[in-house]
Amino acid sequence: MPKNKNAVIRYHVLDRCFRNTGRSYYIEDLIDEINKVLMDIDPNLTVSKRQVLDDIRFMESSEGWSAEIERLRDGRRVYYRYTDPSFSINNVPLRQDEINKINAAIGVLRRFEGMPQFDWVYEIIPLLQEKLGLITAMDKPAVGFDFNPDLKGLEFLGTLFNAILNRVVLRVTYKRFGDESANVFHYHPYYLKEYNNRWFAIGLNHNEQVVNWVIALDRIEQIEETSTPYEENDTDWQEYFYDLVGVTRPSDVKPENITLLFSKQRAPYVVTKPLHASQRHRFVNDELEVRLKVIPNNELLALLLSFCPDIEVIEPKWLRKKFAALLNQALQKNRN
Repeated sequence: MPKNKNAVIRYHVLDRCFRNTGRSYYIEDLIDEINKVLMDIDPNLTVSKRQVLDDIRFMESSEGWSAEIERLRDGRRVYYRYTDPSFSINNVPLRQDEINKINAAIGVLRRFEGMPQFDWVYEIIPLLQEKLGLITAMDKPAVGFDFNPDLKGLEFLGTLFNAILNRVVLRVTYKRFGDESANVFHYHPYYLKEYNNRWFAIGLNHNEQVVNWVIALDRIEQIEETSTPYEENDTDWQEYFYDLVGVTRPSDVKPENITLLFSKQRAPYVVTKPLHASQRHRFVNDELEVRLKVIPNNELLALLLSFCPDIEVIEPKWLRKKFAALLNQALQKNRN
């Protein structure tokens, strides 16, 4: 379909005109009808004769709606009309590629099975399938997602999601690993992020007055909605997490240039699945040199350790020493 943001508007205006048997629409009339609608959106918008003719050809094509459009002569002039006045582009069955895409989207929605407050997903899926004529005998699944519905804390995902959308402050009872007792605080959630099959929320801890307080959903014991006024935050959270591997952002730490060396055997995996969006790599002899620019954190170290023994940390020197220290600790624990 033509990548024009006004194309859909033009098609629907033409569809309305072609279905109207009470009036003859010449090319000038079609242009006028489209321009009336476009100028309501933006007074500077207009459509050319060539564009309208291209639109008609597209509607007639198999890539469009295979519409049968007559060109009826009135002296030297020609007006346009559907051969079948009951035809409409709104009534044309979906193409197979469209059906495949919708089914794939429904498959993604089904990942939320069993999550509280996402019951609406299971109400809308059958409705979509019925209205769009997608109800067929179920085949074997073709896609498997790395998703564990029994993961602790998922029952809070819907509450946090709705709190972000509706700007609701939550009273959270939270127990970190190693703590003897839980901590209770008022939380203004701003963003949800999944990493390594765990879900995290980031928001304002009202008690500590920290705006980028990250909590793991599997450490939450209880959540309650409150009437406390919600404090807005205009942070671009996707940008906030861009320089990170994982979710932990140490305070007052800037991105660093990190150089790694991978073995020939591991190189193809690192090339095809980059460690981070900033990754740049090149082959040096038989090894792969990888350069990253990220904020070092515990998640980065855990990722690097997962590549042992096929990895060498080159720069920065402090990270190389810390990496070596972790390996020595593991070696000591695993000696016979």
